[in-house]
Amino acid sequence: MATAGFTISYLGTGAGGCIMRNHTAIVLECPGGERILLDAASGNTVLRHAQRLGMSPTDFDHCLLSHSHPDHCEGLPHIEMQRSRRNPAEQPMRVYASAAALADIAVLLSYPTRGLSVDADGAQRRDGRQVISFRPAEPDEWIELTPDVRAKCAPVNHIGGAVAWRVESAGHSIVFSGDTRWHPPLAELAEGATLLIHEAICTEADRRRADGAAHATAAEAARIAQLAGVQSLTLTHIDNAFHADTESLAAEARSVYDGPVSVASDCWQQRV
Repeated sequence: MATAGFTISYLGTGAGGCIMRNHTAIVLECPGGERILLDAASGNTVLRHAQRLGMSPTDFDHCLLSHSHPDHCEGLPHIEMQRSRRNPAEQPMRVYASAAALADIAVLLSYPTRGLSVDADGAQRRDGRQVISFRPAEPDEWIELTPDVRAKCAPVNHIGGAVAWRVESAGHSIVFSGDTRWHPPLAELAEGATLLIHEAICTEADRRRADGAAHATAAEAARIAQLAGVQSLTLTHIDNAFHADTESLAAEARSVYDGPVSVASDCWQQRV
């Protein structure tokens, strides 16, 4: 009998310049019930949309960040504030990212009016209570998030310190590309995964936009899925031009990849 898989909640699915969707944040509910946050969006997306889906910021003890662009990480202070208010005894939120990305996050959290002191280990409140713990991630090194959940990252081609993540539990695996140009080595991280979640800023017809912004087309996302032999592909990081009608993205991906293709939307939940 097959074990239960992941439930993926897409709290935000918009590209950085998208005004029709919230920015990137995804919750992985693992087979054992653990909830892992992938990226943190740019504002109160995680608070609002998690609440809509019956989740609380106190559920997210682990956050895996892909990189330090604002649309992927500037929600962290909002999440920390609500975690601290709802349960002052809450354990620190563990934030995993490349060393370069964590250096940027430290600057983000150091804004004086936040009331936090920040050092190489993370962030502390004025009373000395640690509320965020920085966990630098090395490429291809497995991290034991819980006894039943592990993760590892690999570099991608976007900005310095950008990574993709693979999360495994109970024989199932989710790979999240974050933001990246066409990057064939990503297929190694995604090999045989249950699901690849990959950005798709546009179609090949507008690939100059993808190249200029260091993003991928739907066809390029599908090529990674095909090379990796993943069981299914979901496209996200959707731009304004495709918000109302994502079929051209999906159709382009299906012309390249043999498996099931979905396009995520805000507050959509997927089970794999």
